[in-house]
Amino acid sequence: MSAAASPVRNPDLKNTPLMTKRAWILVALNVLIPGSPQLIAGNRRLGRFGVGATFLLWALVLAGVVLFFVAQSLLITVATNWWALWVIQALIVFYVVLWVILTLDTLRLVRLVRVDGAARGFVAGLSVILLVVIGGAGAYGAMIAGSTRDTVGAVFADGQIEPPIDGRYNILLLGGDAGPDREGLRPDSISVASIDAETGETVIFGLPRNMEYMPFPEDSPMFPEYPNGYGADVGCYVDVCYLNSVYTEVELYLPDYYPDAVANGSRPGIEGTKDAVEGVLGLQIQYYAMIDMAGFEQLINALGGIEIDVKERLPIGGDEDEFGNPINVGAWLEPGVQRLDGNRALWYARSRHGTSDYDRMSRQREVQEAILRQFEPSNVLARFQEVAAAGTQVVTTNIPQPMLGAFTQLALKARDHEVVDIDFVPANGFDPEFPDYAYIRQVVADAVAPPVEEPAE
Repeated sequence: MSAAASPVRNPDLKNTPLMTKRAWILVALNVLIPGSPQLIAGNRRLGRFGVGATFLLWALVLAGVVLFFVAQSLLITVATNWWALWVIQALIVFYVVLWVILTLDTLRLVRLVRVDGAARGFVAGLSVILLVVIGGAGAYGAMIAGSTRDTVGAVFADGQIEPPIDGRYNILLLGGDAGPDREGLRPDSISVASIDAETGETVIFGLPRNMEYMPFPEDSPMFPEYPNGYGADVGCYVDVCYLNSVYTEVELYLPDYYPDAVANGSRPGIEGTKDAVEGVLGLQIQYYAMIDMAGFEQLINALGGIEIDVKERLPIGGDEDEFGNPINVGAWLEPGVQRLDGNRALWYARSRHGTSDYDRMSRQREVQEAILRQFEPSNVLARFQEVAAAGTQVVTTNIPQPMLGAFTQLALKARDHEVVDIDFVPANGFDPEFPDYAYIRQVVADAVAPPVEEPAE
């Protein structure tokens, strides 16, 4: 049929049933293949552009689906790259604008005044609903891409993909807490996650903050200062010579020992602490992640709270008497399974009076694990902006952006294995005041040693 005789391009305007049927066809085509209404009933140049853009969008989505199944780490690497996210956001915005233009033009082509009166409202209403829903979904996608880009740029450093060491990635995890009763920041929580680069199997080594006499590696700038262990000979520059004091000492008194730290996305205090932890565990640490405990409150609220099994009554605030018992307590966390908001969860992790440092280590680990459980896709997407904004306040790291894909893939693999927790605390037979570092390093070596394959029979 020639274009001149086409009832879609050149309809009989007086034929109301035909115009009504034509309206539904154009609206449906605009949803299924945006641009096709213009090809058959309007501006063909605009139609070709719209259909071409639609096919390109479908091709990109199909490529993403294929990568999800055959090269998931590559997909994640692309989806967490700052420039790739910028391009994705720009493409989404462009297509949303194009969709709006095509939808409004489709409504013009429909010629609502010629549509049956009973159907006119449904055609117009459906078009507006689809415009809002699809346009809104696209706008939300652009917002997520933009927020992700901002978060990735704010949290993760520039850099290159690094190979594992002895088949593992070792990441120093610090829980920082700068309180009014302290001179500078001291990490309250110190641990190392050692991750098998092939399987994702993870061992987490927890170190008490009051560990003493840590040996520094011989190539550390701190070794000449403390050749026999931290504070072993003449004390140190701060009031107590504990593991968590290294950060404060280096930051305040010895920053020149690590002149390149800031340029490499770290801090002198973090590098000093990393050297001390390497000396304790006998592991070479590639990266660090500093978690601001105070920032947990914002993140937990953004996630809608966390569920914790409070095992004993804990004070919120207050002080303690000469026997270590809580006094002047304004409120309490009562025992039982409950959902804690950010403030109460922070007190659960921080609460000091009436409990030991080792209890706090355990509770802080519980809070961290509860936060990870809350990172379900549906929960994060529903609160994405708040979570992304909180994330930039909570985490500081030197993990480079190109490593995000590999680490996310390892995190997915890690779900298939139980995480092994090894805490070097008195309850497990380790004395932080007089540590047997040779024994600690042997325990670490045994924990990260590759499994011995049984000989084939």
